[in-house]
Order: sequence, then structure tokens, then C-alpha cells
Amino acid sequence: MLPPATAAECDAALPDILAAPKDGAVIEQLCFRSDYGLRDHPDQLDLTVGEGIRGERWTKKPWLTLPDGSPDPRIQVSILPKRIMDLCWRDRANTPHPGDTMIVDMDLSHENLPVGTRLQAGSAVLEVSDKFNTGCIKWRDRYGQDSLRWINRKENRPHRLRGILCKIVQDGTVQVGDQLVKL
Repeated sequence: MLPPATAAECDAALPDILAAPKDGAVIEQLCFRSDYGLRDHPDQLDLTVGEGIRGERWTKKPWLTLPDGSPDPRIQVSILPKRIMDLCWRDRANTPHPGDTMIVDMDLSHENLPVGTRLQAGSAVLEVSDKFNTGCIKWRDRYGQDSLRWINRKENRPHRLRGILCKIVQDGTVQVGDQLVKL
């Protein structure tokens, strides 16, 4: 079992992480979560405004709901920078995949993608949410306390190191190999 990234390793990796491309990133991996702890990595996903990712747990067991109890659309899709995944997810044989819908080598910072930015992913269109992704206790347990603290450090928050959350604003299909493009 590989040890988690240390705070020093995370700090040392930051310049490379911040140098990620600003636009047109290839969607390198997709993740489908039908229920807690379950992850499949299909070649394509159907994204819908009303259902989120068809068949995914968002409609049944969302971690964030609206006042009426319905799923909050701001968390339909999560996108994680590949450079963060590679830094933090070291023990791939014994530790679950982070579970983010898309993995891309792209700068997901607030400066590059302000809240409300629209993104083309295949034939779907997403909108960057105002809901900040802080990571959670599962991140700490799987990838280490140092990386979780580093992600949430005040000076690192504008970089959105844990990735972004998006709502779907146009139905469509996204495939591995499609590009994530700012509109």
C-alpha cells in the first residue's frame, strides 16, 4: 500500500497543477455511480437537465438537496483535474476512484472558470456551479489528511483543487476522448 501524498509533496506539485491547459481538455475518464461506493467507467454517459446522469444516484440519494427535498442540480456533474487525481490517488489497487464524473487535464480555477461559465462536454452543456467542492471525510480517509487540508487551505481555495461541480443546462452525450471546451 502506497502512503498518501504529504503536505510537502502537495506544495511541490502546485506549480505544475496550476500550469494545466485553460481550455479544450480531453475528457480522459468518465465515472458512473449507480449507488454509494459503486463506480463504473463507461466510454459514454447520457447527461440530462432533469435526471442528471441517467441512472446515477443523484436522483435517489443526493448529498445536497433543495428545500423541497429534491436533488440540487448544482451537483449533477463533478469534474476533477487529472493532475490532482494523479497526485492524490496513489494506491489505485486498494483505494476507490474519487468518483468524479469527468477527469480532465484542465485549469478548473475560479479565475479560469468563474461561476456561471458554460462548458461543452460532447453534445451536453454544463454550467459551473456556485457550490464549492471541499472534499469530504471520504477524501481524507482515502487520500490522506494532508491533501485534504492542502485542497482547502485559504490560499488554495481559488484554485478549486478538488475540482468543480456543475449543473447540466443542455441534454447530451459525453464520451471519453471528447473535449471540455469553454463556451
